[in-house]
Amino acid sequence: MDAEELAARWRERLESWAIPAEILAKAPADPWSHSPQRFGTRTDLALAAPDDGPTALRLAEALPEGGTLLDVGAGAGASSLSLHGRIGHLYAVDTSRAMLDELTARAEKVAVPVTTVEGRWPDVADRVPVADVTVCAHVIYNVPDLADFLRALDSRTKGRVVLELTHRHPMSWMTPLWQHFHGVDRPVRPIAEDCVALAAALGYAVQVEEREAPLERFDSLEELAESACRRACLDPARADEVAATALELGMWPVPRDRWVTIWWE
Repeated sequence: MDAEELAARWRERLESWAIPAEILAKAPADPWSHSPQRFGTRTDLALAAPDDGPTALRLAEALPEGGTLLDVGAGAGASSLSLHGRIGHLYAVDTSRAMLDELTARAEKVAVPVTTVEGRWPDVADRVPVADVTVCAHVIYNVPDLADFLRALDSRTKGRVVLELTHRHPMSWMTPLWQHFHGVDRPVRPIAEDCVALAAALGYAVQVEEREAPLERFDSLEELAESACRRACLDPARADEVAATALELGMWPVPRDRWVTIWWE
């Protein structure tokens, strides 16, 4: 299967994750939203105890001392700022100004010069210079036009491109709750292997490493229930019911994800 066919299949599979319109219309909060403060906490953890997993290792060995690093979908900088001792300049791209503000505050604390670009990749690719190394962590499942996205990452990188993503869609853990509360079956794909296949079809000499996620998804059953209410478009007042259901369905504790690192020169 060629790159065009694989890209079309990726888009189709990703679109199947759309929440049914009649359920979305009743959602009390945006089910796809993320908390900048929570992302900031993750960055603080990464700075306090730098990860030694494959993504961090592949970035560190490729980034020259004082080199330029491009972080696409940067969030609050958890995947890039832990390399602060090597970074000469960080270019951070994200659709959320609040996320970029969290990143900037932390970059100042670790003395990393940073240029932030608010916008969607690859629409804003021409607003950043070609970097020595590029990282894109936990963004791919938000990207319908994956071929164009990967091509832009490659074209703005002199050295190595490093991707990190969960093996399955990050909302896969909620499948039993969607079936229980809405009678809706959630998709199985796309998965990380689909991204690998597309990157290879684009001509990149991809290498792949996999590991267990270093962090638990939730610190408590209450935190799970709060998140599940938002993600499944349920009233927050049903959190106790959601927690009880998660226990009945054997969903607690939530198994750790498998994280996949994909990289090429």
